[in-house]
Amino acid sequence: MKQPIPWSQEEIIKATEGEILSAGSNLLFSGVSIDSRTISARDIFVAIRGDLHDGHTFAGEVINLGVKGLIIDRREAVRLQCEKWNKAGILCVAVEDTVKALGRLASYNRIRAGVTVVAITGSNGKTTTRGMTAEVVSRRFETLSTPGNLNNEIGLPLTLLKLSPSHKWAVVELGMNHPGEIERLARISRPDIGIITNIGPAHLEGLNSLEGVMNAKGELIDGINPAGTAVLNADDEMVMNLARRTSKKVLLFGFSGNALVRASRVEVKRYATSFTLLLPEETVHVDLPVSGRFMVTNALAAASTGYLAGLPASEIKAGLENITPEKGRMNIFTLSNGITIIDDTYNANPGSMEAAIKTLLELKADNRGVLVAGDMLELGKHSAKMHEKTGALCADSGIARLYATGQFAENTADGAVGNGMSLDSIITGSNDNILEDITRWLVEGDWVLVKGSRAMGMEKIVSKLKVWAGE
Repeated sequence: MKQPIPWSQEEIIKATEGEILSAGSNLLFSGVSIDSRTISARDIFVAIRGDLHDGHTFAGEVINLGVKGLIIDRREAVRLQCEKWNKAGILCVAVEDTVKALGRLASYNRIRAGVTVVAITGSNGKTTTRGMTAEVVSRRFETLSTPGNLNNEIGLPLTLLKLSPSHKWAVVELGMNHPGEIERLARISRPDIGIITNIGPAHLEGLNSLEGVMNAKGELIDGINPAGTAVLNADDEMVMNLARRTSKKVLLFGFSGNALVRASRVEVKRYATSFTLLLPEETVHVDLPVSGRFMVTNALAAASTGYLAGLPASEIKAGLENITPEKGRMNIFTLSNGITIIDDTYNANPGSMEAAIKTLLELKADNRGVLVAGDMLELGKHSAKMHEKTGALCADSGIARLYATGQFAENTADGAVGNGMSLDSIITGSNDNILEDITRWLVEGDWVLVKGSRAMGMEKIVSKLKVWAGE
């Protein structure tokens, strides 16, 4: 593991704009941590007040572990009695808000590292595009990438704080569910390249409308460095609205004729998707090790970044073909009883649900297709309507059987019935209800798509189907 850039006491004060309550003695810190369970004695501890835990309660614990520096909320100074740490040579810095201080440290670190930063957002495909982009640019440059799903105002700074002297690029993911979040994350990451994969009906509870989603995603473009480039999806009309109103440089990707980086001859297979990548000066055949036409769109965004980085088509191809499918994202496998599962349980919104259903239809060929759908969350007042649309899509797609679980299961069922699906082909209820019926109904050759929002825990159904098949 590459060692992060170390921190002097002077740099910490400059970055956080904090006040020294207890001075250390010419200390040099190896990194920044917010977790008392994994902190190194050479790290500085930032006490974050979260939903479940308050880092200030672990201040004494980290000091006992040998930590020589803490950043705390100014209001906690009296309770923690920082002055008593003076004799021990422990640095204690007080700030107005430790979460903001963490962001300032990350922003300072991003600047002093001198890396090129790619920031990615979108209603669907952020994590997959981030993985693809990192694989592409790492063909040529030492690259840091967001681990897991650390894409919020705590996760993003923790990623940027891992920058080492050897890193040349950083590829980060920006998530949000309220206006202003992308703006704050862009201010921290200061992207040179900003990618918007698409704009769809996700997080409507906090954003109210599709236009609200568009404006929130557009905050990324506003946050790109003046000489930077917005990499935008030419096939998405809402994204194109943003392209038309920005003065930043824009590179378009997609299937549309106006895209600079395009794809043609797409073939979706059981475990892969092949296509021809059309770059301005080169053309190359690509075999993605993942299924789904929508995966090509993600690959085009990554290829666009590779093109901007000056990589030839051969290196872009190598990066795309070397990706590792994300867990719970279009993972396809056939059980020992001949039933094929599409595990897309990581998360769901109306756009990703539609894309997954279309992939099921492409892959199952003449076999029967089944959807096991959990609720799509954070849709607010639009929830019932969006679930009805999913049900209607099932009926229109000729899916043989629909299983729905969650608060909006009946809405999904109503949409399916309203578009002609037989009541006999729709089952709503708990996971146990679904498993009891589906394990009686499935036969060899059937294809089953399992999908729902993260909080629905739909991966449990996948696990139990594996146990039922004797695996």
